[in-house]
Amino acid sequence: MSNSTDFLLALEDVSVSFDGFKAVDALNLYVDKGELRVIIGPNGAGKTTVLDLICGRTRLSEGSIKFKDQEISGLKEQEIVRRGIGRKFQTPTIYEDLTVFENLELSLPRGRSVAGALFWNRTEEVKERVADIAATIFLADQLDRAAATLSHGQKQWLEIGMLLIQDPELLMLDEPVAGMSVAERQKTAALLNEIIRNRSVIVIEHDMKFVESIAHRVTVLHQGRVLAEGDMQSVQANPKVREVYLGH
Repeated sequence: MSNSTDFLLALEDVSVSFDGFKAVDALNLYVDKGELRVIIGPNGAGKTTVLDLICGRTRLSEGSIKFKDQEISGLKEQEIVRRGIGRKFQTPTIYEDLTVFENLELSLPRGRSVAGALFWNRTEEVKERVADIAATIFLADQLDRAAATLSHGQKQWLEIGMLLIQDPELLMLDEPVAGMSVAERQKTAALLNEIIRNRSVIVIEHDMKFVESIAHRVTVLHQGRVLAEGDMQSVQANPKVREVYLGH
């Protein structure tokens, strides 16, 4: 068994059952610091469930999940967020009635509560931090715009920015380019390659061209287990993968 201290994130012998069905079955998954890992697999393979387990949304039945060599499987979702893990879901969850600036500002650790948002000053440091993140997510010229009026792709970028401003060490994204134009997908690939300079990223994605453009390492899931793992070229050439996934 691998030494979990070598990794930022280590899932070992992780299983979870729903009404007798094993959605994840004795899964081992290790993510390095500064790595961009993509998890692929057919519908029902357990991809989203794995992210749910890591972020505390779902409780594991067996096994261990360690982040920076500390067990996190028994922690509440907010405690896991505070440890440095951020999660983006498939559908953007932004405050549509607020501006881009306000969405980012509210996501700062000091602004997460109503009291925190009301009783702290909008300092130059806050403005600079928001502007810096807005530039990273291609929304520098949209700060005063209501979030509801953004394109679908821009809303996806805004939600990624709302996570980045919290400075997580691990960012998990579920189908970040779903519904995006080709140009938006290309910009998102550039964004993710920029993000990993300072953190690790796990992405669930179905778009294989997008996966090829970003992945350091690809994990293929099938029936809750790791079917194959490696770079994109070796995964695509794997006969088992071609049979159960790429051939579909």
